Amino acid sequence: MDEIEHSHVPVRGIKLHVAEIGSGDKVVLFLHGFPEIWYSWRHQMIAVAEAGYRAISIDFRGYGLSVLTSETEVVTFNDMVEDLFALLETLSIPKVFVIGKDWGAFTAYHLAVLHPERVVAVVTLGMPFMLPGVAVYQFPCLPKGVYLSRWKEPGRAEADFGRFDVKTVIRRIYILFSESELREANDDQEIMDLVDPSTPLPPWFSEDDLNVYATLYKKSGFRAALQVPYRSMEVNCGITDPKVENPVLMIMGLKDYVYNSIGIDEYIRSGKVKEFVPNMEMTFIEEGGHFVQEQFPDQVNQMIVSFLNQHCP
Repeated sequence: MDEIEHSHVPVRGIKLHVAEIGSGDKVVLFLHGFPEIWYSWRHQMIAVAEAGYRAISIDFRGYGLSVLTSETEVVTFNDMVEDLFALLETLSIPKVFVIGKDWGAFTAYHLAVLHPERVVAVVTLGMPFMLPGVAVYQFPCLPKGVYLSRWKEPGRAEADFGRFDVKTVIRRIYILFSESELREANDDQEIMDLVDPSTPLPPWFSEDDLNVYATLYKKSGFRAALQVPYRSMEVNCGITDPKVENPVLMIMGLKDYVYNSIGIDEYIRSGKVKEFVPNMEMTFIEEGGHFVQEQFPDQVNQMIVSFLNQHCP
């Protein structure tokens, strides 16, 4: 981990935190989800660098060390994608492989739709093709007690999280999201109450890892993370022809609650997703959960490096 270098790059009014390892013209841009951060790609960054690629992992605007300059700034998915394009311009990177996890996959696809000439290929983990505010499939209505519904409500998650320190919030979300089903809170519960305080962390996620996440989220808080993705998912991104022609690899754990709980499995298995991503390969990991890149790093690294090598210009 010591060989990963850190910097802040001026991008659209903020200093975007960039973690980087490797060198050369073959560049891989890693995009995290929530409650993740640049560090969630630690295993993959080292693997692709060892394979001859330049690996870049960012903290999105308002996450971790990419601290917002205004307490009142409102962030959307469009901001995140515009930041990515500006980052490529600032670093003079003509084309990249883009790898996104969870809602980071939204931005990976979004970038590929808007700027296909700047994207070599896309890899997504835990999420098939989706764009904010664009109806790609008739998903079932979400129950009001799941976190996706609760965290859309202004102030609800802030009050829930505010009962605990940052480390406890990250711990409980990691435990909750590591389950294979989407749990629902009762009317007299909040999402944090769904996790028994005595529940241990997943065996592949250490206390040291948790401390890194907690330290970074103490810097930024959760304000931007609640805006993007949860309060921006239904804000139309303005794309009228949602299709990615670039090569795509989707890696999905079969024990990921996202796959099992909100109609994602049918969207993928029915073939509907390929209407939007015709050049997509799909790979499933039998025991994989939501954090599959941390749970099975060697397996995921092999899949990613093989795909990069296959499509390297």
